[in-house]
Amino acid sequence: MEVKEVKIRKKKKLGSYPYVSVVFSISLALFVIGLFGLLILHANRLTQIIKENIEIQVYLNHTISENDRIKIQKTLANKEYIALSNEQPQISFISKEEAAEDFIEETGEDFIQFLGENPLRDAYIINIKPEYYEGQELQKIKLDIERISGVFEVIYVESLINSINKNVAKISIVLVSFAVLLIIVVAILINNTIRLALFSQRFLIRSMQLVGATRRFIQKPFLLRSFFHGLLGGIFASLLLLLILNYANQQIEDIEALQEPLKIIILLTGLLLMGGFMGFLSTYRAVKKYLKMSLDELY
Repeated sequence: MEVKEVKIRKKKKLGSYPYVSVVFSISLALFVIGLFGLLILHANRLTQIIKENIEIQVYLNHTISENDRIKIQKTLANKEYIALSNEQPQISFISKEEAAEDFIEETGEDFIQFLGENPLRDAYIINIKPEYYEGQELQKIKLDIERISGVFEVIYVESLINSINKNVAKISIVLVSFAVLLIIVVAILINNTIRLALFSQRFLIRSMQLVGATRRFIQKPFLLRSFFHGLLGGIFASLLLLLILNYANQQIEDIEALQEPLKIIILLTGLLLMGGFMGFLSTYRAVKKYLKMSLDELY
């Protein structure tokens, strides 16, 4: 008795296509964008920390009284440009006696005994909010503090701050330019991947047109699936980025200090939305193209 082999051919379902390669391509593309996004976030946070740790010295008059000194501290604490840590203004006081002790300890020379007096001044060390670390803003702050009664002079390392601002500006231009270029390349990659995946569906789309299906009816399943696949790609990319972050935190000391959880969450959410949007838009354009093509152009 002969057994006939029967091959069952699975019918193509409207909106279906080789989604594995599409999800993989979207995941890889979004992962690259996410990795670069993490680099930018860490670089920005590092720049912010460097700026927050730059100190400005406010030297006081020799003859200032204790009450006047306290008034100056309160006046500085109320200035909007003073950096805060745990809601406390970043202001520290160094007396001239403490400054003299530190100098003698570092140099090993007792200049007070040689001069017969302590020429140093009481001083406040303040930290400024990062957004005020521009040349003109710092000059305004310097003049503003020097107008306070009892303040002798305000000093900061202007060359260092100018150097930091110039380098940050150059790095920002490079990073932003590269980010824009990367997004364009990724968008083209995702678009081409989806177009190739939908190529196998072109005759099914034509068949649906011939039986009277509307464009909206034909597009809907493709758009829904592509949006879901884009989100899925974003999820895979986000999970991979979280694994890399976790590994980096274990291997690199103090790198967690550069990480801001809220901004990382926003970045990962952006990857999800970007994946869904790019998948949706690329599919819409591809399906629209096939709907407009003639039968001869489909071959």
